[in-house]
This record gives sequence, C-alpha cells and structure tokens, in this order.
Amino acid sequence: MNSHTAQLAAFAAQLRFDAIPEPVVRKAEDLLVDWFGSAVAGHGSRPVESITRFAMAMGPQAAPGCDMPTAGPSEVITRRAWTSPYLAAMANAAASHVAEQDDVHNGSVFHPATVVFPAAVAVAQAIGASGRQLLTASVAGYEVGIRVGEFLGRSHYKVFHTTGTAGTLASAAAVGNLLGLDAGQMQHAFGSAGTQSAGLWEFLRTAADSKQLHTAHAAAAGLMSAYLGKDGFTGAAEIFEGAQGMAAGMSSDASPLKLTAGLGRRWATAETSFKYHASCRHTHPAADALLHVMRTHDLQHGDLARVVTHVHQGAIDVLGPVVKPATVHQSKFSMGTVLALVARYGHAGLTEFAQHFEDEVTRALRDRVEMKLDHEVDAAYPQRWIGKVTVHTLDGRELHGRVDEPKGDPGNTLSREEITAKALRLAAFSGGATAVEMQAAVDALWGVAEWPRVGALLPPAA
Repeated sequence: MNSHTAQLAAFAAQLRFDAIPEPVVRKAEDLLVDWFGSAVAGHGSRPVESITRFAMAMGPQAAPGCDMPTAGPSEVITRRAWTSPYLAAMANAAASHVAEQDDVHNGSVFHPATVVFPAAVAVAQAIGASGRQLLTASVAGYEVGIRVGEFLGRSHYKVFHTTGTAGTLASAAAVGNLLGLDAGQMQHAFGSAGTQSAGLWEFLRTAADSKQLHTAHAAAAGLMSAYLGKDGFTGAAEIFEGAQGMAAGMSSDASPLKLTAGLGRRWATAETSFKYHASCRHTHPAADALLHVMRTHDLQHGDLARVVTHVHQGAIDVLGPVVKPATVHQSKFSMGTVLALVARYGHAGLTEFAQHFEDEVTRALRDRVEMKLDHEVDAAYPQRWIGKVTVHTLDGRELHGRVDEPKGDPGNTLSREEITAKALRLAAFSGGATAVEMQAAVDALWGVAEWPRVGALLPPAA
C-alpha cells in the first residue's frame, strides 16, 4: 500500500472540495471555461464529425417499430444531442483537441483539459453531480494526469503522444472520484487505464486524423476503467512501476518519485498554461519571441530574410517531420507556417490558419524559418519553455529576441476577460453556437461551483 501507484490512487479517490485551495478552485474554473470554448470549436471539423457520427451510431437508438428515439444522460456538445457518458466523453474529447487551443501543462507536456473535462462532465451529467463535485473530480484528473506525464519523461514523448497515454489515467482519476471509488478500486482503475494507454506521433508525417482519436480513446477508456473498478473489475496493481508496466514499455527515463511528489501540497493544476496561438504549443515560445523582435524594431513581414528559432529537442522531434504541411491541422505543427502567420497578422489564430496557411506569401516566409537545437532552451525544458529567435533582415541586420514565459503561461496568464473573449471567438469561427448562446453559456460556467447539479452546457438546438 506504500507504492507510488497506491499513494496516487488514494489521493485521487479521497480528494474533496474543501481540501483544494481556493486559488486552485478558481484556476479549475478558468480551465473549464477555456476547455468549453475548444469543445465548441470542434463543431464541423471533419475528423471530429467522423468520431461523433460513430459515437451517435453506437449510442441509444429507437426500438424497432418505434418512431421515438431514446437519448442518454450525457451531452454531445457539437451536436446538442445526448447519448451515453462513454460516447459523449469520446465525442467531446475529440472535439476539444482539434482547434489546438486547449490547455497544456509544461512540465508533463500534457494537455489535461481535453481528456479530463469530457469524461468528468459526461459522468457528472449522468449521475446528477454538483458543480463542486465536478470541479473536485477535475482537479483529481489534472493532478494525476500531470504527474503521470512527468513520470514518463522526455523519452516517452519522443514517440508517444502523452495526452493519449497519460490521458487515460487522468480520465480514470476524474471519473473514479465522481463515482466514489475507494483507494483500492481507484488503483484497479489505474491498472485498467494504463494497460489501454496509446497514442503515437507517426500520424504527423502524413497529416492523419489520429490526434483526435488519441483524446477520444483516452477519455472514454479512462471512464470505462473507473466504472469497471467500481464494479470490482481488477487491474494491474503496479501499472506504473511494475516490471512489465508503463515505465518498462514506454520510457527509458521514468521517475516514479514524480508520481507522488508534493501530493496535497503542490497543486499542478495551477501550473497549467493556456494556449494563445491556435497551434502546437512547441511553436508558441518562438512565435512570441519573433513578435517581440518585430514590435521592438517596427518590422513588417516583408523585412524578414531569415528567422532562426533556438529550440528544445522536443520541438524538433514533433515539428521536424512537418516540412510542407498539406492540411490546416498539419500546418499547426509547422514552425515555419506558424511564424509566417504571426509575422503577417500578429497572431496565429483559427482564421489565419484556415484562410492563409498555404498562401504564396505564407509559404515563402515558412521556407525562411529554421529550427536549431539550443542547449540552454533544451536544458530548461520541459519545466520552462523559453523562446529564442535570431532574425536576419533584408537590410542586413541581425536581431535577437527572447521570451521566458510565453503568453498563457502561469506568469503571463490569460485573464477571465481574455478567456471569455477566446471562447466567443472559437464559437464564432466554428459556428457551434451563436454569440448570445455562447455568452450565456460562459456566464453560467463562471458560476459552476454553485451549481446544485451539472446540466446542459449549451441550450437545445432550435
């Protein structure tokens, strides 16, 4: 019972609202609203629609000879429809990861919201949980998922998409907390979740849709694992540290101590960053550093002859294969494309990607950007994501820019006004909700801690 796995499981099972410091609760509210905007942004996305069609087809159906379809207890946000918790979690997890605007925890290189909230909201709606119970469960999911990501280490991330792997554990922790699992049941749920962990970076090479499948599977598999744990189903007792567990199969630098360090004292939830640009987070430090140079020296995109980004190895591993992006989503993993859009428009948002990622001007600027491994940046990563660029101008100048905390990091965070504005932009872009609907939904979510019961996040379709 003293293993790191057992300690983490006990923490997730026993966490209660009153034990969470108020600033962490407020941060959880911020993260929930931010996630909701990303979930609505998934409306109409081709890969999201594919997964959602599958989820709806596998859900409750009308009985033969009956004209009245049945519905489940959990909301599919992009459809304003209802299905089972398992399938709603799957659909909403896919939806909230496609816009590349969901949150990220630097030290674990993990996107918690897109696997925690879809599962937690779906189950909270199904069992009639309160807003406080939802927030508590979500914090449990964040704390577990982030620590699992940190435990798996940098070697894991080189091949595996940590959000797909650690995400199963984050989802299981959140749902297990909602279902009232005891410590032993939670440990079994972790075993079941860990054995289903999956997600490989190979999809980036061919612009495949797998990233949405990673989050859909993680949220749903974690949810299933928690329900199975509640029912007495057993899982591996030492899924993290065991001789044939996750560390053995998925990492060469795993550190079990990171699973339990500071439990109940260090709140990793509060360390989570928001995403300002609609692109892979590995591009953000360089994008902000380039913006700093351009604003300081009053440059226009036509002044740029060459831009060298000084990056950590993780950025090279993930972004390096994307040389000539073929789709909007793949372009978000192209350092050159992101910096080209930032140079042209001051922000790499959804509209900029959708309308300009393959413009002739964007392509020309893209090809002037290169990545170089920087030992200072690499040594600081993943705890700190430093942005450094060297800009060569057409008139012969060499200019240097540096950003130590990209926009959205805890020390340079988004205000609630900025989070609200971001959510409204995301809804407007996707058409997933009207401005009036989205404003009302966000206003209500800011008061989630006072909800006696978690209900629909969006009004029914007209």
